[in-house]
Amino acid sequence: MDFRTITLEQLNAKAAMLERLDNKYVVSADVYREFMAKAADSFDMLETAGTRDFRYDTRYFDTPDLDFFHDHQRGRRRRCKVRVRNYHDAAVTFLEIKLKDKRGSTVKKRLKCSNSEILELDDAQKCFIGYCYRELYSEALDMQFQPALNMTYQRTTLVAREGGERLTIDNGLTFWSGGCRVAVPAETFVIETKSRNGNGLADRVLRSLHQHPANRCSKYCIGLALTNPRLPSNAFKSTIRKLVYS
Repeated sequence: MDFRTITLEQLNAKAAMLERLDNKYVVSADVYREFMAKAADSFDMLETAGTRDFRYDTRYFDTPDLDFFHDHQRGRRRRCKVRVRNYHDAAVTFLEIKLKDKRGSTVKKRLKCSNSEILELDDAQKCFIGYCYRELYSEALDMQFQPALNMTYQRTTLVAREGGERLTIDNGLTFWSGGCRVAVPAETFVIETKSRNGNGLADRVLRSLHQHPANRCSKYCIGLALTNPRLPSNAFKSTIRKLVYS
């Protein structure tokens, strides 16, 4: 697949997409190859220092009662995720909080970290999370945080040449929590489209390949459900079957 390349600075200028509507698709290797062949005419691929596939190491934080997980499981409109993500190839780490606004768009805020191995959030990081939550929802977030799930995978990023749309393709997902480790088959890919209206060019290409957005495809929730089988996971079962057992 012969993609033109784009730098991180160019990508952020064209489509940073910190506020967007997301769709996630779980696809086979055959569909992935068909999609990439079609996308090469309209999308450029992120390349940094000669690398196009980037390793992401992520640690999610939740409350002792896993309130964030249960909010997603119940489909609450007001919900968030907190994570520390190490962009391994770029050698940079961010604390990130993802929230949903009133129209269902994803709002992501992040704070650069000086330490790549964070097992406990410090006061400044907790204040940042609380500020972002209060700014969007107009109420305080009075919670304790602890590590809940670790995850690693490889990511490829594409951006539409016309701008305003990007997508990520994740492969080699591995989750671990509480001594349990689960790896997703290598021939399974997660494509996440990010656009302003949730119906971008990539979504249309995927529909032409008879693919439809997965019903509830939070990697955090799926990873936690896979590594903690006692947790309620009915909302994610159809996606889990497609991701792990198809």
